[in-house]
Amino acid sequence: MSTDVTTQGIHHLGLTVRDLAATRAFFVDCLGWKQVGEKPDYPAAFVSDGTIMLTLWQVQAADGGVAFDRKANVGLHHLALRCKGEAAFKETFERVSAWPGVKVEFAPEPLGAGPVHHTMITEPGGIRIEFDFDPR
Repeated sequence: MSTDVTTQGIHHLGLTVRDLAATRAFFVDCLGWKQVGEKPDYPAAFVSDGTIMLTLWQVQAADGGVAFDRKANVGLHHLALRCKGEAAFKETFERVSAWPGVKVEFAPEPLGAGPVHHTMITEPGGIRIEFDFDPR
């Protein structure tokens, strides 16, 4: 078996959300990402922070679909986003925790014994997101 790595990181991550407009607004208006494309007939929106791209897909189930349970479902446990530093981490938490429809799972705290700090939220469309920073 070959041990040579043949991949180069994530091109994009596709996420199915309950409310495409709310999730797009969270990433674009709250986090400052750019919308880099869309497919209105699907419907889907493509957003990027300049480093990664997310494809946001509107769930097609009339009832909003089945909510993800990180302990019971196979699939995305959470999306982890690194902040540029402590000031950006604090500013991000202030913005996201005040954003309509966001649920804060826990406020900023050390990750294990540190020195990394993190926080966990669920955005309005149902995606669980961790923000962190590493002071090293």
